[in-house]
Amino acid sequence: MSAPSKSHGRKSISATAKPRELITGAPELAGVWTARVITLLPKAFPGVLGESLTGKALKDGLWQLEPIDLRLYGEGKHRNVDDTPAGGGAGMVLRADVVARALDDAGRGPATERAGWPVIYLSPRGKPFDQATAKRFAAADGVTMLCGRFEGVDERVLEEYGVEEISLGDFVLTGGEIAAQAVIDATVRLLPGVLGNADSTEEESFSHGLLEHPQYTRPAEWRGKEIPPVLLSGNHGEIEKWRQQQAEKITQQRRPDLWAQHRDKTGGTKE
Repeated sequence: MSAPSKSHGRKSISATAKPRELITGAPELAGVWTARVITLLPKAFPGVLGESLTGKALKDGLWQLEPIDLRLYGEGKHRNVDDTPAGGGAGMVLRADVVARALDDAGRGPATERAGWPVIYLSPRGKPFDQATAKRFAAADGVTMLCGRFEGVDERVLEEYGVEEISLGDFVLTGGEIAAQAVIDATVRLLPGVLGNADSTEEESFSHGLLEHPQYTRPAEWRGKEIPPVLLSGNHGEIEKWRQQQAEKITQQRRPDLWAQHRDKTGGTKE
């Protein structure tokens, strides 16, 4: 089977201009991992995802991106997407009916089984995003991401559609677009053919429950600091041993939570 042409990959990044049922001849690549992003800022995509390796993979049709403009599903003449919080309070909340129309158009309605196509809401109250989650998303057929704005989203639509909440950390952004791009980047780089060298994803931080070991390259000496001699020895067994020791040391010092998890999984006892 021949690879999709690059022109198809370029077409796949175009934002949805109107509800999908009114579009004819929309180019989609069958069988390609797809990120559908529901957002009030469709022009923010692909953003950095259109650069470097992820951008090349997008143009080559290894994955596709479908920004969906939430404003198009708004209410009334001005296409309002939000309203004041029930019970009072500051800010505005994205309406359940508006978000539901966008989710329906993205192709995923209420369901109890979403292993093949997770629906995600980027939220500071969500489960922390990690490498294991990125691998799970990469193994799916694609993901639909809802980017929040204002004070959040009406809880009822999150419950109705079984939306999975994901967080990048204990901080608050002005919207979910930056978080969505980070999640997509972490996921897309795990797709076959994107990085070119599968070993790259196996040796980096978190792949084995540890932070990555230090990296060095030429020159051999820089400002009086030398590359550790073991890395120049050619003894691959000793190099791997050194890298493992360094990964354990750094993880123990910087991420005691990961270190504890690693010890639990491996049955280790050392501190």
